[in-house]
Amino acid sequence: MVFACKKENQIQNQTMKNTIAVLALSAFFTFSACKKSETTNLTTNEETQAEQFSVDSVKVNDSIKLNDSLTIKYSSKMLVFPSIKDKKLLDSIYFGDKNVQDFSKNGIQSLLEKNKNEYFNSIKKDSKDWISDMKFAQEWYSDLGMDLKSNSNDYLHIQYSWASYEGGAHDNYGFSERVFDVKNNKKVELKDITSMPKDKLEALLMKNVNKMNGGASDDKGEINNSDMLLVEVIPATGNFYFDDKNLYFHYSPYEITAFAAGDITIPVSWQDLAGTLTPQFKERMKFK
Repeated sequence: MVFACKKENQIQNQTMKNTIAVLALSAFFTFSACKKSETTNLTTNEETQAEQFSVDSVKVNDSIKLNDSLTIKYSSKMLVFPSIKDKKLLDSIYFGDKNVQDFSKNGIQSLLEKNKNEYFNSIKKDSKDWISDMKFAQEWYSDLGMDLKSNSNDYLHIQYSWASYEGGAHDNYGFSERVFDVKNNKKVELKDITSMPKDKLEALLMKNVNKMNGGASDDKGEINNSDMLLVEVIPATGNFYFDDKNLYFHYSPYEITAFAAGDITIPVSWQDLAGTLTPQFKERMKFK
């Protein structure tokens, strides 16, 4: 009788151990499944965020030799935004070329090839009357660029650039800065940022003109931007961009200064604009 009770207790103990082991194993699998689910959800969220904005680019780089004296080069780069679907926003992004109808990568690539051929054909046609008079070898070129400078707080900053040489004393180049609000599908205007009157903003530009010198120098050293100004008032143009420190206005050669000054960028700090920033802009930029 004692042996039977002892045996029964052993069986009960073993059963309890088995039950505990099963429960522990079940809890482990449940915890693992939850962790896997959390990881899967995290990965899915990260992938979704990555898919919300994507950027690609296409390039064309080619040259032709018209004769022993003249070589023509053409290069162009455009960005492609597969995740942007709003046509008005895309039209604004590609403002420099009104012929853009197909915003896909293949469409933009075809456009660049078309633009290249038109450029070459134009030079060929125009050069018939004077190319035989060229006395020394020259290399003419056209270079167009489109670069993504930043994408933060749903503000997309794109810099457009151009450079060319078609005879003369030197080449020419210039820049256009544009910031796009991809949350509201529009180009950002100054009124979206600040309510400061134009004359006061232009006074700040004149005050800050030498804060970022263009790099011009002479035998005495660096030359201030203000020493090469061609204007009495520096205009507050739409050619601006910004970061968490400043609002920047970018001017191409000859726009406000002599060519030797190069392109000029003038910063205006957010402190300078204190009290005039729009509530929506302050909230988006996380300014206190």
